[in-house]
Amino acid sequence: MKKLIRILGIMAGLYLLLLIPMPQKEHELQKTQTPFIWDQDALWDTLEMNFLHAKTLPSAELDSIVQGKAAQADSIIAVYEGKKLPPQNAFYSRIENSFFQLAPLIAAQENKSDWYIHFYNRIRKKLKSDSRFWDMSSANARTTAYRILYGMRATIEEILLQSSEAQFVSTMLVTDEASVTPSADILGIKVHSGDLLVSRGGAEVSAFISRGNDFPGNFSHVAMVHIDTKTNEPYFVEAHIEKGVAIANLDAYLKDKKLRFMVMRPRADLPQMIANPMLPHEAAFFISEESQTRHIPYDFKMDYYDASAMFCSEVGSYAYKNFGVALWEFESTISSNGIIDWLHNFGVENFVTQMPSDLEYDPMLSVVGEWRDKEILFQDHLDNAVMDALISRANRGEKLEYNRWMLPVARVVKVYSYFLNLFGKEGVIPEGMGAVTALKNTDFVDRFQKCKALTASKAKVFQEENKYLPPYWQLVRFAEASIVN
Repeated sequence: MKKLIRILGIMAGLYLLLLIPMPQKEHELQKTQTPFIWDQDALWDTLEMNFLHAKTLPSAELDSIVQGKAAQADSIIAVYEGKKLPPQNAFYSRIENSFFQLAPLIAAQENKSDWYIHFYNRIRKKLKSDSRFWDMSSANARTTAYRILYGMRATIEEILLQSSEAQFVSTMLVTDEASVTPSADILGIKVHSGDLLVSRGGAEVSAFISRGNDFPGNFSHVAMVHIDTKTNEPYFVEAHIEKGVAIANLDAYLKDKKLRFMVMRPRADLPQMIANPMLPHEAAFFISEESQTRHIPYDFKMDYYDASAMFCSEVGSYAYKNFGVALWEFESTISSNGIIDWLHNFGVENFVTQMPSDLEYDPMLSVVGEWRDKEILFQDHLDNAVMDALISRANRGEKLEYNRWMLPVARVVKVYSYFLNLFGKEGVIPEGMGAVTALKNTDFVDRFQKCKALTASKAKVFQEENKYLPPYWQLVRFAEASIVN
């Protein structure tokens, strides 16, 4: 009995000792930029009203209206398509407004043509071409690129979500950028060695990465494609929170839940590419070899100047930097105090960095193609809406918390994970993540899931009552009303 009491006393003492919190490193909140805000709720409501009105029109009448407005939009492009335009040119605001007004009418059509897909791709090809001559560090250039590339994608997806299964377009081919490197087909898109696949994962933190930016986006992850010249098999070099930089084959890459992905490729007319057309393949081979010759842990700090550890964006930028191509022509900035505070809880220390979504706006890269799945596209929008609502609460001062009484358990699990890492295995708590961070991540996931469940329930009721899926702005409103305090 005395021995048992002694053991219990030692365990209680250890438990109390492990309850003592370690000093937390404070981060000074500093504004770097001004986050982009649409602030156009009245416009979104008007567009939804236009959609509802259009649904009441006879099919032939609606088709005629759409055809007329589409012809007007095409005429605007025809005037400017061959001209080099600055970001402040009225063309971009005109074309944006024209498409916003046309989109709800197309969404209401019973029989949609694929005109709006071709229109969207024509506009983004033009902007990518024009932006080669822009100063992408300027607010005007960044805002214009964002409004067109992100804003039109969001509009296209609202149309797609109101489409039937037969009308849904999963694969969009945008620019057949010339490349001489080995290639392979991935879900209908010809991908070359050295291409960058920007994707959106299905985890809660993926939603945070894609939305936690001065320019909230659709993507949370970057992988670099390396195609084996002997087998012609594609491999994907990417940084994972759980295991650091690793290589996946095609099956493993697609099995790791992807809500969407976009293929990007260096422009063939870059001086570096003209001098060495095989440069992308060599960069991909380099980072593939690098990942196999040394262990590269995940970089929670998001410091792209230090390659001893890497986050996902850093894999591509580091590879190309070693061959004289500096990607992310403008740095990504995170300026909202709430986002900074929450990200700091996950170990992030650098808020001027390289975010996956911002790679789309780099004029050195062409958008080759994009893939999305109809069944999970709505889930992507639902996750984004929930994350936007949580970010709003964070910016109003809400903090991530953790269960203090679980700290001893988390610390024991962290020690166990540490020894697993020594033998090259994944730990329960990822390498580079502490016990407190892991518990705060649990709090974050719990908040996200509770809000998502309530938001999804409200969306289902909306759909049953109105006979159409709620648009994104409605989802955000549902999410804001669903946060559990």
